[in-house]
Amino acid sequence: MNPALKRREFLQIAATGTILGLEASGIPLPAASPGRPKLISPGCRRSKVKVARLYMGSAEGLWPKPNLDLQAEAQSYHNEFAKLKDQLTDVDFTVDQLVTSPQQVVALQDRLGSVDGILAIHLNIGIEPTLREILRVGRPTVVFAVPYSGHEWAGFGALQREPLGARMECLLTSDTAQLAAAVQPFRAIHHLRDAKVLDLTTDSIEPFAGEVRSKFGTEIKPIERERVIRAYEAVNEAEARAEAERWVQGATRIVEPSREDIYKSARLALAFEKLLEEEDATVMTVDCYGTMWERTIKLPAYPCLGFTRLSNLGLGGICESDLASAMTHILFQGLVGRPGFISDPTMDESQNSIILAHCLGTTCMDGPDKPPAPYQLRSVRERGEGVVPQVQMRVGERVTQAQLVGTDTLRYFTGEIVATPDVDRGCRTKITVKLDGDAGKLWKNWSHGLHRVTCYGDLTKPLAQFGRFKDVRLVNEAV
Repeated sequence: MNPALKRREFLQIAATGTILGLEASGIPLPAASPGRPKLISPGCRRSKVKVARLYMGSAEGLWPKPNLDLQAEAQSYHNEFAKLKDQLTDVDFTVDQLVTSPQQVVALQDRLGSVDGILAIHLNIGIEPTLREILRVGRPTVVFAVPYSGHEWAGFGALQREPLGARMECLLTSDTAQLAAAVQPFRAIHHLRDAKVLDLTTDSIEPFAGEVRSKFGTEIKPIERERVIRAYEAVNEAEARAEAERWVQGATRIVEPSREDIYKSARLALAFEKLLEEEDATVMTVDCYGTMWERTIKLPAYPCLGFTRLSNLGLGGICESDLASAMTHILFQGLVGRPGFISDPTMDESQNSIILAHCLGTTCMDGPDKPPAPYQLRSVRERGEGVVPQVQMRVGERVTQAQLVGTDTLRYFTGEIVATPDVDRGCRTKITVKLDGDAGKLWKNWSHGLHRVTCYGDLTKPLAQFGRFKDVRLVNEAV
């Protein structure tokens, strides 16, 4: 086993599936690593998400029925949460209490002020004064209400329009499985604050790095080429050869790269993980089409294989020192535990579709705990050298494409994968996405660079919730 692969062993979600999935995708199994920093969930390295779980009830409430047993109602929700435990392994409910008056909320203010978010569960009528006191704490708050909870829902929209309700979202549903979805925006907030990005570039990372640190808490740190070279040279050759062989054995086909190219890329991949460990970081990016462009002078190999490997491990590998894409990747990872696929798009109005392409593909688009997609090992298309995984993603999958613009706007669109073209044009990994919106409007609205980040699933709702909590405006580019 490879002692350099320390992080996967502590992924706490579906550990067996993670190991099987990554092994199949050419990633070696981890070795024991006592004392190393551990991932709590994909992309999160320091601590669990802190959520306050408050059950809002009124002893005088007559609806849905008089003399409702509030303790029994709260216990029924505890039973529902027990069914969802596998989806909440990275969550600490640091406050877990029935509150029946505003005064009880006031007594909890110090504890509530330190949580990532408040999940306020509506039990019966008469809770508006208590809810207003919860909102005065100023933390992101999701109100969860099943049918027959009470009539307050009729005022939730108006309350959201008040300054007091600016940090309130609501889930009005009979589907108690949505209790897990309720914490998604809290998880994203926590992950962004927890994340640390290493950027191999000689360009300045300011002012963007300062802006995201101020808004989200994310740390972006430049890293020197010489340090990367030292890390590469320190990688054990036998371990690098074994890593390369796993990529070879996992591939459906090897087209252009030589075994030596694969070995060098695998060695650099192990160096990247070592650097993240040393810095207690979660994401690596390289200015591979900028200040690190000349491969034979700047780096011993292309970084693409290492980027795929990090994303497969629940961390992040980001092309071209694209810090906006790095932040979008972290956001997706925080919301749903799945990585992003960075792309250079090209349009096809005749099919109302967009083709999203990049040489680098991510095999574990379903997340590090799920089986990987098939891949071939190819060269970087524009350069005719290096090593990239050309990934065959899943036709029929709903997807969300997005890019953070500055710190206050998220441009996005949604659609469905209808094809995975394998043609000798454009970058290696490609998906054709049938748009939910209009292709003509999309290209006319396009701005802020070429890249977009694709994640499996229609994430419109959790993104909107996150945006409300963090003052990020969502713009659908295709409408």
